[in-house]
Amino acid sequence: MAHHYEHFWLDPKFWVGVAFVLFVVLTGRMLWQRLAGMLDARARAVRNELDEAGRLRAEAEALRQQAEAERTAAAAEAGQMIARAKAEAERLAKAAMAEAEASAKRSERMALDRIAAAEASAVAEVRRTAAEVATQAARDVIAEKFDARADAALVDRSVAELPKALRAA
Repeated sequence: MAHHYEHFWLDPKFWVGVAFVLFVVLTGRMLWQRLAGMLDARARAVRNELDEAGRLRAEAEALRQQAEAERTAAAAEAGQMIARAKAEAERLAKAAMAEAEASAKRSERMALDRIAAAEASAVAEVRRTAAEVATQAARDVIAEKFDARADAALVDRSVAELPKALRAA
């Protein structure tokens, strides 16, 4: 059975509908403000995160450019170091070669000096031996051919030629 009320405002359904609309309007307004606040806060957070990301991207780009510049500088310095090392190695090689040549020349000179000394020693030894042999032979010849009379004649002749030899000197 359906009730029909004389006036529509007497119907409880009407008042339930009015209460519902008032509830929705009042709570909806609060919910809308809270929802809008949350969305605004979320938008601010996203905007802050985007700003932070942009700042971090700019820093990363600056760091990348700095690293690239440092890498280029390091490569240039490495090239210079290699060039200096090559020049130093060439200089050391030339110095070592010059030292080796000088050492070889010194060794050669020392060997030639030793050979000359050995040669001079051998010549002196041969001369000394020849002089000893000649002296011995002269003694033998003199002992055989000269006697006391020949010695006296030789001494007399030498003494007679002494003033002439002294004048010539």
